[in-house]
Amino acid sequence: MNPIALEINGIEVIYNHVILVLKGVSLRVPQGGIVALLGGNGAGKTTTLRAVSNLLKGERGAVTKGSILFEGERVDVLTTPELVHRGVVQVMEGRHCFAHLTIEDNLLTGGYTVQSKGQIAANLEKVYNYFPRLKTRRHSQAAYTSGGEQQMCAIGRALMANPRLVLLDEPSMGLAPQIVDEVFGIVKDLNAKEKTTFLLAEQNTNMALRYSDYGYILESGRIVMDGPAKDLANNEDVKEFYLGVAKEGRKSFRDNKSYRRRKRWL
Repeated sequence: MNPIALEINGIEVIYNHVILVLKGVSLRVPQGGIVALLGGNGAGKTTTLRAVSNLLKGERGAVTKGSILFEGERVDVLTTPELVHRGVVQVMEGRHCFAHLTIEDNLLTGGYTVQSKGQIAANLEKVYNYFPRLKTRRHSQAAYTSGGEQQMCAIGRALMANPRLVLLDEPSMGLAPQIVDEVFGIVKDLNAKEKTTFLLAEQNTNMALRYSDYGYILESGRIVMDGPAKDLANNEDVKEFYLGVAKEGRKSFRDNKSYRRRKRWL
């Protein structure tokens, strides 16, 4: 088994000192792996990623219990810039490209932790090799590029920092299916060729499980199921609850307004 890159041990997250969002979340991400964090809107996926990258304070949130380790060292006490220097980079939900800057200038902002100009140039060329569309649009303002190009720019910007762990939040949001497939394919290539580790938060369960090695399912701030991606994709409950495929003879969720999760999921 590969060494563990990221280990989250029983963390609880509270917003505004009163709202308990994560209720003892634990998960592991092996080095060189792609792990999917799945669940519906409001399940706690983004909060989990922000707890790792220490971005909760801006939303009046805090980790109140548990610990987070990266490559065996506790990192929940580090600042976000310190985490980036350690090799932990988050790609935010919604891309958040700098609209007034060109694609290339957006990419260059991601390399602020790299001291060597030669390394920055090499990283930029590597990004263009993985995302040739960005090279074509490199002089265009980000505001005038498509959602898919902005998502590629956001991932490319993260790669400029030479990350060892990328936290990827909802990469499929607002994108056409063909573009989603292209983006996930590039993530798989980055994982295979660059050995970059990914923790992927995603509502598109089908796509996430297709490209991941392992998956965790969040429900109301708790991990309710986990396992190899192929096993989850073939699990009857996952098919019904998240893929919309009900086993013959089972009542459809769409037609059952009083539907509740199985007791073992509560």
